[in-house]
Amino acid sequence: MFLAHSMSNVTTQSWLARSGRYHPRLIQAAMAMNENDLPVAEPLLRAHLKEDPLDVFAIRLFAELAGRIGRYNDAENLLRRALELAPAFTPARANLALVLYRQNRPADAIAELNRVVEEEPDNPGHANLQAAALGRIGEFDEAITLYERVLAQAPNQPRVWMSFGHMLKTVGRLDEGIAAYRQAIELMPTLGEAWWSLANLKTVKFTDTDIAAMKAALEQGGVAREDRFHLDFALGKALEDRGEAEASFAHYAAGNALRRTELDYDADETARFVDRLIEIATPEFFAERAGHGCDAPDPIFVLGMPRAGSTLVEQILSSHSLVEGTTELPDIPALARREGNYPLSLPGLTAEQLARRGEEFLRRTRIQRKTERPYFIDKLPNNWMHAVFIMLALPGAKIVDARRHPLGCCFSNFKQHFARGQAFAYGLEDMGRYYRDYVRLMAHLDRVRPGRVHRVIYENMVEDTEAEVRALLDYCGLAFEPACLEFHRTERAVRTPSSEQVRRPIFREGTEAHVPFEPWLGPLKAALGPVLAAYPDNPEAW
Repeated sequence: MFLAHSMSNVTTQSWLARSGRYHPRLIQAAMAMNENDLPVAEPLLRAHLKEDPLDVFAIRLFAELAGRIGRYNDAENLLRRALELAPAFTPARANLALVLYRQNRPADAIAELNRVVEEEPDNPGHANLQAAALGRIGEFDEAITLYERVLAQAPNQPRVWMSFGHMLKTVGRLDEGIAAYRQAIELMPTLGEAWWSLANLKTVKFTDTDIAAMKAALEQGGVAREDRFHLDFALGKALEDRGEAEASFAHYAAGNALRRTELDYDADETARFVDRLIEIATPEFFAERAGHGCDAPDPIFVLGMPRAGSTLVEQILSSHSLVEGTTELPDIPALARREGNYPLSLPGLTAEQLARRGEEFLRRTRIQRKTERPYFIDKLPNNWMHAVFIMLALPGAKIVDARRHPLGCCFSNFKQHFARGQAFAYGLEDMGRYYRDYVRLMAHLDRVRPGRVHRVIYENMVEDTEAEVRALLDYCGLAFEPACLEFHRTERAVRTPSSEQVRRPIFREGTEAHVPFEPWLGPLKAALGPVLAAYPDNPEAW
C-alpha cells in the first residue's frame, strides 16, 4: 500500500468526515479512497480541483491516489504544490517523505521527516518510516534504536515488528530478527510477509504447527492478496524443505501467478531493448568515445541475474581491506534513463555529459559509503542492462558478471518473492527469455570489448574457491588477502535474500536444488533455448 508508513486512508476518511468545513464531494472521494475504489475517487477529485485548485486537502488526496498507482513523480509534484500553499500542512509533508522513500531517495525523505517529527514527535508512523529510510543509507544502529522506541510506545503493531525484524536480519542479529517476525505473526497470524520473511532467511525450518497455521491463514476469507501470495511462497519453501516437491511447486506456482497479475512485464520489450543495445555498441562506437566519461576507479559493479551468486561475490570482495560493500544501488538506471528514449539516446551523449553522469553517480552514492576504503561495490543485478552506459560514463570501473546455471538460477528466482522490481521473475517463460537476453548482451560485449567484463561462474566458485577468488581479485587489481577466503567471518550488513547464506562457508547444496522440480520446468527450458545446452559458454550461433 502507498501509505504504509504514514496516514492511512482510513484516517484520511475519518479526518475529513469529522469536519463540516469540507465539501461533500471531497468526503465522498476520501471514502472511495478508503475502500481503494480509485476509479470512483479520481473523477471526484478532478472535478473538485477544477473548481477549487488551491484546496490543499484535495491536492494531498490526489497525490495519495497517484502514489497508489505508482505515479510517484506526479505524487511528489502535487505534494510540493500543497506544501507551497500550506507549509505547515504536516500530513502532506509526511506523505512527501514516503514518496521520496519510494523513489529510492532516502536522504531526501529523512530531511522531510526531520521537519515532520518536530511537529509530531510522538507519532510512531513517522519514526517507523524514519527508521526504514535510515536503514536505506546504512545507518542501521540508529534505525534499530528508533524501532525499539516505536515498539516501546506501541507494542501491538505487527508490521512494525516485521520491519524491525528486517533490520535485525540485515545486521546479522538473526535470533532477534526471528523473534521479531514471530511476534508479528502472533499479533497477526495472516501477515503473509512475516511468514515469508522467516522462509526467506533460508535457515528456518518450519514446524508442523507453522505449516498448519499458514494453511489455515490461506483458507480464511478476506485475506489480502499480498498476504495470500506471501503465504504461498512461504509454504512452497516449507514443503520444499520437507522434500514434497510437487506440493511445494504448486504453492510456488500459485504465489507467482497471483503476483504476476499485479505486474506489467513484456518480455518482447526486453528483447527489443537488448537488440537496440547490440546495434549501438559496436567496436567503432566504443573507439570513438575512448577517453570520455569519469575515469574514477572507485566503483566495482557486480551484475547479472538475481540469485546467481552476486551477494557471494560482494561478500568476498568486501572482505578485502580496500573494498567496501554497500548494497543494490538504484542510481545507474536513473542516470542512464535521464535523457529519455534510452538506449537510443546513448550515441547522442557528449563527452561532457558522460563525465557528468559518472561524477554524479559518485556523488549520489557517497552517502552509502561508511568507510574510507578506496573501492566500493554496487551489486544491483539488473545493471547488466546498463553495462554499456557504465563503460561509457565510468570507464575506470570494474564490471563483474556473476553467473549461475540457468535452471538453478531461474528456478531460484521463481521461488523468490522480491520486495520490489524483478517483474520478469513471476513466470517461467518470462524468466527464461530474460536470462537468454542477459546472456545475449553480455556475449556481445565479450566480442566487442574482450576482457572488459570479468565473469564468475558460481559452480566454479563452489568447486575451486581459491582459484576463482584469486582470479577475481587479480581482475580488480587487488592483492590476494586470506580474509577473502574467510568471507563468512566478515561482519557487515547484508540487505539481500542471501544475507544468511553468505554468513556461512560456501556450500554445494544450492547447485542441485532445482533437480526435484525439473518435471515442471518445461516452459523454462524451452524459453532458455540454446543457452541451456551451451552453459557455461555462450551459444556458438551468437
